Amino acid sequence: MFDRLRVLVLAAVLAVLPASLALAGDVILTVDGKIAGGKPVDLTRADLEALGSATIVTATPWRDKPVSFEGVPFKALLEKLGATGDTLYVVALNHYRSELPVADIETYDLILALKQDGAYMPVSDKGPLFIVYPFDSHPELKNEVYYARSAWQVRSITVE
Repeated sequence: MFDRLRVLVLAAVLAVLPASLALAGDVILTVDGKIAGGKPVDLTRADLEALGSATIVTATPWRDKPVSFEGVPFKALLEKLGATGDTLYVVALNHYRSELPVADIETYDLILALKQDGAYMPVSDKGPLFIVYPFDSHPELKNEVYYARSAWQVRSITVE
């Protein structure tokens, strides 16, 4: 009985740990489709951070005030993977699906954010990865089309 209780308590504790405690070596993103080599690529937080960093400070429909988002420049990720498609099909941990034109990445310098206000984002708060548009510097983005493309809890991307 005691061992079973200990296992249940340990499982409960592990279930509520924030994503920020994930090891840098844990796979947090899989990219497939029209990429160099043609095989899916699994990426860790360390892999993504090695691609460089960019910051977007912007308000979002999900925050009352501007927030500083830091993450991988989406252009750098696509270049590193040799992506050749025009559209990204994004799937989140909760199975939300979003269609993202590559043209948005080129036009608006989107980032795949890992951090919000300097801290890694836990799954409970849009992490571990969040597609961020610069809403404040481009008012034309403040509409439902672009809000729907701003997927969070991103788990996989297919390049088509």
